[in-house]
Amino acid sequence: MQALLRLSQLIDATNERIGRLTYWLLPVAIVIGTWNTVGRYIGKHLGQSLTSNASIEAQWYLFDLVFLLGAAYTLKHNAHVRVDLFYDRWNPQRKALVNFLGTLLFLIPFCIMVVWFSWTPIFNSWQIWESSPDPNGLPRYPIKTALLVGFGLLILQGISEAIKNWAIWRGYSFPPEDSHGDD
Repeated sequence: MQALLRLSQLIDATNERIGRLTYWLLPVAIVIGTWNTVGRYIGKHLGQSLTSNASIEAQWYLFDLVFLLGAAYTLKHNAHVRVDLFYDRWNPQRKALVNFLGTLLFLIPFCIMVVWFSWTPIFNSWQIWESSPDPNGLPRYPIKTALLVGFGLLILQGISEAIKNWAIWRGYSFPPEDSHGDD
């Protein structure tokens, strides 16, 4: 169990770093989004385009990255939406068992399916160096690859959560900073 918990810690540390770096994409997306909006109106009055398809797509891509790379971080911090009609009243072992089963039966299989069905279109996108159909748009293949990376990180975090929940369900105690908690 110690080796599995060390693996869990490694996965947690990786997703923590990626999540914290991803956080900094938000202000960039906000600045670009603000410029896209303000620039469109100012440009309309000046009779000149002050924004571009590339800046609009950059805003979309940043949002995609925040969503895709932040999903594992959100799972790590137990911040995903959950319907807790009964869950709040359960003891930690029962919660851990439900989380463990949910991770193994739903989260990980869903993520594997997304990766499986996305692989070929993403590979094809790289083969043709797919880019935006809009003039001055951005390449599409890198952002499509982020789908694989994001769901790969989510699978890893699911494995980490399964390990921690299995340990809790089995009554294994570990230091609070290593526990599955409500960070």
